[in-house]
Amino acid sequence: MTKQLDEAVIHDTHYDQIMETMQKEPYANHLGIRLTDLGKGTASAELVIEDYMLNAHGTVHGAVMFALADYVFAAASNSYGKVSVGLSTNMNFMAPGLKGSILTATATEAKKTRRIAWYRIAVESEGNLLATMEATVYRKEQFFVPVDEDK
Repeated sequence: MTKQLDEAVIHDTHYDQIMETMQKEPYANHLGIRLTDLGKGTASAELVIEDYMLNAHGTVHGAVMFALADYVFAAASNSYGKVSVGLSTNMNFMAPGLKGSILTATATEAKKTRRIAWYRIAVESEGNLLATMEATVYRKEQFFVPVDEDK
């Protein structure tokens, strides 16, 4: 039987490396998403809306909101330094994002087991809730930061 590592300690010990890994995510960087907070099972990011992010109606394209929500989901679920990959998401759109606005997304861990974790994500602009996401992640055995399995 494998010894259970203290993931909170791994987060604290390797915070800088975990944060750097999440900040280097290529697609998020392409869009201009900025990670603003990374906690144990939580993450927040923001995105300034540019003209190319709008749909035919002049509001933020749903794919842009999804990308922002998915990014904080990835950051929160990988915040313990353990490789975690998405299994499913469900997104609900409630209000449009507007040109020139700043969107913020926050992911919060609802429950975590050794293999699966569940997250709630909110996308907002100026205090207005635009969208929510519920997401499930599969937690692999390996870590992407160095861990001492003997401790």
